[in-house]
Amino acid sequence: MTEMPTAAEPSSVGFDAERLQRIDDHFAGYVDDGRLAGWQVAIVRDGQLAHHSTYGKRNLETDTDWSPDTIARMYSMSKPITSVAAMILHEEGHFQLKDPVSKFIPAFGESRVYRNGSFVAPNTDPIVEPMKIWHLLTHTSGLTYGFHNSHVTDELYRKDGFEWGIPAGLDLEACCDRWAALPLAFQPGAEWLYSVSTDVLGRVVEVVSGQPLDVFLKERILDPLGMTDTDFWVPDDKRERFAELYFRNPSTKQASKMPAPKLESPPDMLSGGGGLCGTAADYLRFAQMLMNRGELDGARILGSRTVDYMTQNHLPGGADLEEYGRPLFAETAFDGVGFGLGVSVVHDPAAAKVPGSVGSYSWGGAASTIFWNDPAENLTAIFLTQLLPSSTYPIRPQLQQLVYQALVD
Repeated sequence: MTEMPTAAEPSSVGFDAERLQRIDDHFAGYVDDGRLAGWQVAIVRDGQLAHHSTYGKRNLETDTDWSPDTIARMYSMSKPITSVAAMILHEEGHFQLKDPVSKFIPAFGESRVYRNGSFVAPNTDPIVEPMKIWHLLTHTSGLTYGFHNSHVTDELYRKDGFEWGIPAGLDLEACCDRWAALPLAFQPGAEWLYSVSTDVLGRVVEVVSGQPLDVFLKERILDPLGMTDTDFWVPDDKRERFAELYFRNPSTKQASKMPAPKLESPPDMLSGGGGLCGTAADYLRFAQMLMNRGELDGARILGSRTVDYMTQNHLPGGADLEEYGRPLFAETAFDGVGFGLGVSVVHDPAAAKVPGSVGSYSWGGAASTIFWNDPAENLTAIFLTQLLPSSTYPIRPQLQQLVYQALVD
């Protein structure tokens, strides 16, 4: 089991302990009034644990507390991990960011782009420029998600069985071939749209490495970092620690249990975009590796300049997600926030209207989880809970404002 970083007195790393308590008090209210079942928050500064707390239940039905070793569904917090996997292979010279995706997944060489029409009879155009690897890393590929419910292409995904899950029996290779056969929402590079891009990137990792995605992640990232509880499934000896998934019941306004895959065995489809489960301690190891520019406790995963490159804004013209993106599946706007290779990147905290620093980078998951690194403050924060979808409550901006108000150095 992965250990938390060494604990420090909050004052020794620039925090006011009484102000940190405001974080717990605020989010305890979410549990006390039934909006959340339980949660966990951890804040690291200068490599030391400044604050760590849990509250509520990981399983309301069995009255089981959310403990420090609780395993949660990370959903899209899988994306930065898969993006790092791809950049490991990039560092080894296996591909260039401008390489076409079809070089590794031939079906994408036949992709078409939606022009107009309904989901029954969509009209499409040929692709003008090939979809490239950097399009996958930046979500500018033209791919989409079925759950967006905002465009004909989303509806086509749902019609084909892709909404919150995937059709039974499909593996990652088969899913990529199905997505390649569906129209893109726009020409690659023309816009930003949150999508299955990182799942496709995971398939590129498989093709290039010659290994299944779970094996590559384990050998090149998870084991070297000591992330012992992170995987695409939860084995029997860890089942008791696995949190239940909840949603906001529209009638009672309370967190209600949601049917979800039990993940008792390795899934057919290894989703690098949303399939990993793990603990807060594990994800902190990954986040701290990035904070240290690619290395942690002697394990170097990436070169320092690669991490620097990943965590700058790659959107054309330095645009933010509100300018360049379509409506986002999130609880907050993204003014002043661009996108790098696998993570969002703050370039104007004043426009974002949430305290923070230029150069902070982050991402969250569908079950209302979040992590961010702030290199200017040498600060990492992570919040885990299990409430779907993340747009239900403004947990992420609230957490951010509560963390920064506690800094007093």
